[in-house]
Formats: sequence, C-alpha cells, structure tokens
Amino acid sequence: MPVTLTVLLQSTLPSTVRSAVFCAGLLAVAAPAGAEPPPFLAKDRDALSLELVSPIEGLELDDLGPSLADPAAPGDLLALLRDSFTLTYTDNRRIEAERNWYVRHPAYLERVLLRAQRYMPYIRSELERRGLPMELALLPIVESAYDPFAYSHGRAAGLWQMIPGTAKRFGVRQNWWYDGRRDIVDSTRAALDYLEYLHGLNEGDWLNAIASYNSGEGNVLRAVRRNRSAGKPDDFWNLKVPRETASYVPKLLALVDIVREPGRFGLSLPDVPDEPQFAITDVDTQIDLALAAELAGIDVDTVYAFNPGFNRWATDPAGPHRLLLPLDVAETFADTLTSIPEDERIRWKRHKIRNGETISEIAEQYHTTIAAIRSANELRGNTIRAGQYLMIPVSTKPLTEYTKSADARLANTQNRERSGTRVEHIVRSGESFWTISQRYGVTTRQLAGWNGMAPGDTLSVGRKLVVWTDKPGSAPTSLHGSTTRKLNYTVRNGDSLYLIAQKFRVTVQQIARWNNLDSGKILRPGQRLTMYVDVTAQSS
Repeated sequence: MPVTLTVLLQSTLPSTVRSAVFCAGLLAVAAPAGAEPPPFLAKDRDALSLELVSPIEGLELDDLGPSLADPAAPGDLLALLRDSFTLTYTDNRRIEAERNWYVRHPAYLERVLLRAQRYMPYIRSELERRGLPMELALLPIVESAYDPFAYSHGRAAGLWQMIPGTAKRFGVRQNWWYDGRRDIVDSTRAALDYLEYLHGLNEGDWLNAIASYNSGEGNVLRAVRRNRSAGKPDDFWNLKVPRETASYVPKLLALVDIVREPGRFGLSLPDVPDEPQFAITDVDTQIDLALAAELAGIDVDTVYAFNPGFNRWATDPAGPHRLLLPLDVAETFADTLTSIPEDERIRWKRHKIRNGETISEIAEQYHTTIAAIRSANELRGNTIRAGQYLMIPVSTKPLTEYTKSADARLANTQNRERSGTRVEHIVRSGESFWTISQRYGVTTRQLAGWNGMAPGDTLSVGRKLVVWTDKPGSAPTSLHGSTTRKLNYTVRNGDSLYLIAQKFRVTVQQIARWNNLDSGKILRPGQRLTMYVDVTAQSS
C-alpha cells in the first residue's frame, strides 16, 4: 500500500528552512537502495510519495517561494555556497582584520561579486563535480577580484593568477595567439588540479594547501618541517610563511564569514544567479572574433569577456577551437556558423613577396605568426622567394575594433593618465627594467605596471615603454639613447609601412605602434609619421 509522507510547512518558517525540509524529503525518496532511511520514513521507497501541506487556507505551493514551487528556478548562488561550506577554522584577529577591511569597503565587494556573476556559476559547478570545498569559489576574489585580465607583478595572469611555470606544468597552453591562464575553462581546470594536488601534498590540510597555492608548495612544506622538528603545531596559524601568504588565507576566510552571515556585519550582498552563464560551442577551425560577434549578434567586447584567453583578433589556429558564448545567443551562433564555409571564417590577403623580405617580417606586418603563414601556405621551412605569393590570414576589421586584444589592452594601459611627465622610451640592447628605472628615478614595479608587464618579463629591443617621471632632464626627445633620434617623416607616393621600415632599419610593428596605426592600413601621401631611428644603423 503506498505511503504518503505529509510535511506540514509552516509559512512562518524561513524560506531556507522550508527548502531544506522539502529537499530532505526528496533526497530520502531518491536515496540509493540499501541506504538506511530516517526512522520516520517508510522503508519501501518505491511506495513512498511526498505531500506538502500548508496550514493556511488558500496558500498555494507557489507562495512558498521558487525553491519550493519550482525547483528548477535559479536561486542565489551565494546562498547555495553558504549552505555548502565545509572548511573548519577558529575565528582570530588575523581573520578579523581582513574582514574589517571588506566591511569598510562594501562598494568593492558589490563590484567584485557583480563581475563574478559571469564566471562563478561555472566554477561552483566544477567544484561540486570534483567534490571540492565550495569556499574555493571565493578564491578568485582574493587572487584577481574575478578579473580574467588581471596581471600581477609576479607574472601571474587570469582569474586564478597562475604563473607561467605552474600553468605549463598543468597543461595550460600559452603563446602569441592564446594564453590559457586567462581562459575560464582551461584556467579553472588547471587551478583545481593544482589545488587537489596541494591538498594531497599537505596530508589533507586544506588551509595549508591554500597557503601553498599562494606561496608555492616548497615554502609551506619547509615551514611544516621546521615546526615539526621544533615540536610546534604544524597548522597554518602556527607556520612562519611569507607576509603575503600570512594574510592570504585569512582574506579567504574573511570572505567566507561575510558570505555566510552578511547581515551580522551590516552588509547586503548582491544576488549571484545560480545558473549557467555561457555555453561552450565547438567551432572546429580558427575564426575571426569580430565575425563570431556578428554571427552571435553581440559586440566584440562581449566575445572577449567570455573568451579572455585569446590574445589577438582571432582564435588560435592550433586551438582551442571553441568559444564560450552567452546562453541566449549560443544556439543562434551555432546555427548561423554552419552556413559559413571554414575557409571564410578568416579573411585572407594575397601577398607578393618582395626582394629581401623574410617570412618573419611578413608575419609582423600582418599581425600574425610565422607558424600561421607556414601552415596556410604548406611551407616546410622559412625559405621564401621574391615574386611568389603567400596567403596571409588577416582581421576582418581594423585592429582598433578588437578592444580587448592584447595590443589594445596594452595601449589602454600605456595611455592612462598618471602623475608626472609622460616619456616614451625605446628599449636598446643591454637595457633592463632595472637600468631604465634607475635612469628615470622610478621603481621596476612601477615601470612594469605602466606597460602591462611584470618586472621579470623579458624586454625586447625596440619595444616602446611609457614612463611617468618627475626626474629633471627626462624630456621625450632625449629618451632613446645617444644614437637614437626622433624624426618626422612625410609619406610619399608609393610608400608603404614595409618600405619605410626597410628604409630606416626599423620594423613595421614599431612604426604602427609609434603612430597608433593599423599595420594593414594604406598610407596617404603627405601623411606625417613619427619615427625613432638609430643613426648608427642607417649606413648601408
């Protein structure tokens, strides 16, 4: 005989409690065979049904809220997180200090959580799939403020702030076209792989594992060994770790406290919908991101926001051949894409090879790579002959339209107004961040930050750096060394960026950068260009 479980849902109970009762009943019904049911439930689950009863006449199930009336309706992701937190710790002054900072900056919390709406549901689902602590969904707040374009002075990039070595170790590709440290899917996979590895390495201690993620596994392991040798406790709170790491774990736990009980700290947090924000769509080939935006009916900035791993105007020729797109346009994009032949997803330009041209110069001229040109033209090596033609992949729109590409983001960073006098410095052979910073009386970290770099990055000869300095005598006209001079060149009939670059022994990319030009744009006779020319390199 069927058994009906009647649950009296008092309308005065909080919605979270009523939801918990409802879910408990469902879980009891759906529990696997062999599991011991609660004593008040019939043991024959196949004959068990669930009935929800309200004590108030006329109160419908819909009145009890979306979590009861419609289990599929999106809820608040933060509420879901707080109900799933599992890390154990004791409140202390270090956590309190970090918590107080967040409490004093509610606008920051709101801004970060609103930014997180695009990515956090995916991260939460991955944590759930792996059985990892839900607290880790808050870790990108500490790492990057949920900004996939964040780049630190330590050369860490993306939501999870992975350094190049760690990313490579966990299979994240990084090249001219693509940096998987910023890709939502690749970086999340690698970060969670790393955290799982650190959890095992630290014998199941999650706080030590999280500390290791920040400072490196060696630092924490050495601190643990020191404490054990001295007979001291080896938990995180008793370890001697770098200052940044000492505050890193408390920052995360402070966020956990705030998400768990925002009202206790006088805060009201924004809703973060607990529903997927994007669909992963296979493209199978390289595609121009402006074309992808057009097919999806969205702007290019939105494409970059969901696919921040792509550095240039198109996806990487070698993959990944997928795009993350907003749910409401993904199906339209997939349907429309089928009507675009693979060879039309990138625009091509037929280039006639001139005397003395090299494949590297051609690649630089068209903002592509040697590998892409070789692949498109089935070349085995780098040997090319004057008079032959090459098919070059080029962008469908001017490069200025790709506002979140690596070049555009660098230009925005360099053009931002700061205090002091703006100086442009062209890197010469033998120079480093340290020697240049000494020259202008700034720090290496400042110099790197003004140019979207880290102090440990390699400086290439000819690269333009922007310097903001108050040091006397740092006039723009004297920046480029004793043998480099600034000159103005007037474009003549028949000139091209390539011919001008050859004439003055500079690169097409340098001329384009100095003058904020698209390297594929046709020059007009009479147009004036600014050049920085090394006079010692001009003799034939």
